[in-house]
Amino acid sequence: MATARTRKKQDAYLGRVVAGRYRLEALLGEGGMGVVYRARHVLIDRVVALKLIRPDLRGETHLRAWMLREARAANRVDHAHIVEIHDVGETEDGELYLVMEYLTGQSLSSQVGAGPMPIVRAVDILEQMTAALSRAHDLGVVHRDLKSDNIMLTARGGRRDFVKILDFGLAALARDPRLAPKGAVFGTPEYMSPEQARGDDAIPASDLYALGVLFFEMTTGQLPFRSSDRDTLLEMQRSSPAPRPSALRKDLPADAEAIILQLLEKDPRRRFRDGHHLSEQLKALQRKLPSTTWDDQQQSEQIAIEAPPPPAPTPGVVEWSRRAAYFARMLARAHPNGRAPAELQQAADSMWDLSARASRLEGELASHQKKLTAIERRGRALRAEIGRKVEELAEEESRTLRDASAERERVEALQTKLAEANQAWERAHQTAIAATQSRTPDVSRTRNAFEDVGASRARAQTLQEIIGDHQAKVQLKEAAAADLRRQIEELRAQLQRYSEALENDLSAGRDRIATRVREALGYEKSFAENSGVLMRHLRDRPECAELVEELRIEEAKFRGDHESVVAMPRTSQLVKA
Repeated sequence: MATARTRKKQDAYLGRVVAGRYRLEALLGEGGMGVVYRARHVLIDRVVALKLIRPDLRGETHLRAWMLREARAANRVDHAHIVEIHDVGETEDGELYLVMEYLTGQSLSSQVGAGPMPIVRAVDILEQMTAALSRAHDLGVVHRDLKSDNIMLTARGGRRDFVKILDFGLAALARDPRLAPKGAVFGTPEYMSPEQARGDDAIPASDLYALGVLFFEMTTGQLPFRSSDRDTLLEMQRSSPAPRPSALRKDLPADAEAIILQLLEKDPRRRFRDGHHLSEQLKALQRKLPSTTWDDQQQSEQIAIEAPPPPAPTPGVVEWSRRAAYFARMLARAHPNGRAPAELQQAADSMWDLSARASRLEGELASHQKKLTAIERRGRALRAEIGRKVEELAEEESRTLRDASAERERVEALQTKLAEANQAWERAHQTAIAATQSRTPDVSRTRNAFEDVGASRARAQTLQEIIGDHQAKVQLKEAAAADLRRQIEELRAQLQRYSEALENDLSAGRDRIATRVREALGYEKSFAENSGVLMRHLRDRPECAELVEELRIEEAKFRGDHESVVAMPRTSQLVKA
């Protein structure tokens, strides 16, 4: 989280409207690349988390590119357990921003810091993470920096421990040597896979390794590899065998330990084939665990969901006309002959004009936002539909490839037996030849020798036929898997084309709204300035005292407190001292 000094420094940003849409309300904290605020969409009153790239890193173009990839990666995946990205772009000042759903809850790191978790809880959390990463991997996205700090546990629909994976800032949609030079080591050493520790690019199996570290950490309360020296820790990840978690937790089920140790294999090929394979094993483990889930155990506790504070009340456009009317009455009382100073008359006329303009603009903004919301809704629906189709195909592909691999293993075992049968056939054949060439042939021995030749030959031929059948099955399954992969790639290409077209439409719509919102904010500023001019001249006039007090009371009722109308803590407070 940000320090008190940082908070004070960043207070200058609070109240600022970013990209003409998001008003910054509170500083939430700082991450490796950005400063995160709680913000509110000025049109639809949606509370969001808005990340601005850190001021000292704004010149780092590769970090800006990573931030853009974070949005594209997470948006394309569109999974319930991955943080939702609403918007991404640059401000008028060239600052890159990323708008995400606003989450309340606790990080997984804060939970594991309290000690080992109940097994059912740890498995439930891991299963949710696996589902999200499986979808991401199906769509070609690797997280690369999965760790307990990047996992948020929130409450949704009455369910505790609803997982949200954060920060796809290092997600590898496609390796770009300009962004990530070959041999560079990215990620958090405690969770880094051996291949990443060697400087190789992250692959889906790298995320599975990180899941193994997280599962170890959740069940034991400790990391499998620990060192205060980064290089030592990276070497441990590369070469040290994983400790057995059961040595730290005696009640750990054998199946859970087997999953952890397989996830922590140094060779990526020895881990689970993919997230779908792991998910099947986790669900099988869940069926063996006590039927009472972590959620059931906590039902007696009230689930408290921290809600964001309500928006500070601000006058709507309808209120502008009412305030303009108050000032017109004050001006008439102060100057009953109709000869008000030109400055005051101009301010009063301007307030009426601004009220009319703002009213028309409010309707335009509502129409633009309605269209934009419809595009966003349609986009989410289509991404979710394509994602589910890809997931179904990928699950089938995973099972098919595992079946093909099992068939290949059978072929290898049978080929070993075939080699032994051929050797036995050769030996029997040599024995039969020797029996026929004997000077004193033994009919019984010769017959037995030729029977052995026939039996060996028949066994070898049978094994060869069986091998042929299994090889045919392998070919069929691999062909089926290839067809599934073709369908997956077609859907991924379709999703990419759609996402690009959708982003273009959304970008154009957002630009239109941003332009009009900036115009609206200009109206607010002008309205506040004109009302300030009138208030300074009229507030102390005895004939206006009654109307000034009425305006104070009305403003206090609107704000829900007893502050003076002249306080104006925000630009949208339309009456200024």
